[in-house]
Amino acid sequence: MEFVVLGARGNVGRHVAGGLLTAGHRVRAVGRTAPAIPGADNVAADLDHPETLPAAFEGADGAFLYGMLDPMRPYDIGKVTAAVVAAGIRHVVLLSSVSVVDPDADSPVPRVNRAIEHAVQRSGVDWTFLRPGSFATNTRTWWAESIRTDGVVRLPYPLAWSAPVHEKDIAAVAVTALTERGHSHQAYTIHGAESLTLRRQVEHIGEALGRPVRVERVSEDEGRAEVAKTMPPFVAEAIVRQWAAADGVPALTSVIAEKVTGSPAHTYAQWAVDHADDFR
Repeated sequence: MEFVVLGARGNVGRHVAGGLLTAGHRVRAVGRTAPAIPGADNVAADLDHPETLPAAFEGADGAFLYGMLDPMRPYDIGKVTAAVVAAGIRHVVLLSSVSVVDPDADSPVPRVNRAIEHAVQRSGVDWTFLRPGSFATNTRTWWAESIRTDGVVRLPYPLAWSAPVHEKDIAAVAVTALTERGHSHQAYTIHGAESLTLRRQVEHIGEALGRPVRVERVSEDEGRAEVAKTMPPFVAEAIVRQWAAADGVPALTSVIAEKVTGSPAHTYAQWAVDHADDFR
C-alpha cells in the first residue's frame, strides 16, 4: 500500500515514515521542501497552500496528517480534506491533542484541533485520531539550552508530575492504525506509561549524559519566562498552570501504545538516552 506522511521531517512524522517503510509499504514523504527520507518518494507540498496537495495525495491509500502547529496560523482544513477526498484517500490518521477532550479547555490549541477533527469526520473518510498528552520532546525544547550552557533546569514546580510520551510510541500507533484493520473511527488518548516528577525527568537526562544536572527552584514568573524563551507567551502561561495543578499529583498514564502496537511503550529514561546529544 502507499501512504502519504505530512510533516515527514517532524518529531513524529519521520518515525511514521520510517515505520511504514520498514513494514514494506510505499511512502510519499511530504514537507514544505522535499524531506529527503531514504527509500521514500519525497515531495514538496504545504498545508498552508492547498493547491500543492493534489499531486502529493494522488493515488495514496492513506495519509498521516498533523493538526495544529501554530494556533495563530491554522491551515484551511476544509480545503485539505477536500483534497484528501478528491484523491480517493480512504483513511486519515490525524495527530491531534489530548486538550480536545477537556470540555473546559478554550485556548487556541483545543479550539483549533477540535475544528480539524470535526472537519475530518465530516469529510466521510475513515479516520483515527491520536490525542497525545505531554510530549517528551517538550522537555528538550524547554531545557536543552540551559542544560547545555549552565547544567541546570529552572523550575517553579520541580515536584509536578507528568507522563511524557515518546514520539516513537505515537508514531507506532499511527503506523498500526494505517496498516491494520480495526482502528477506523477510533480516538486514542496517548499518555506515557509512567508518571514522573519533573525533577526525576531532569535526573534521567543527567544519567543519559553521564553527569548530574542541577534543578533550581524559581518563582512562577521566572519559570514562565524560562518557558517563554521557546514557546509563545500564552503557551508558557498554560504550561506553568499545568505544573501548578500537577504539583505533588501523580499524572494519568496509559497503556494504549502497547495495546495497539503489541510492544511496550518507551520510558522517559529511554527517551533521554535517545536524545542525549540534544543536551550536550
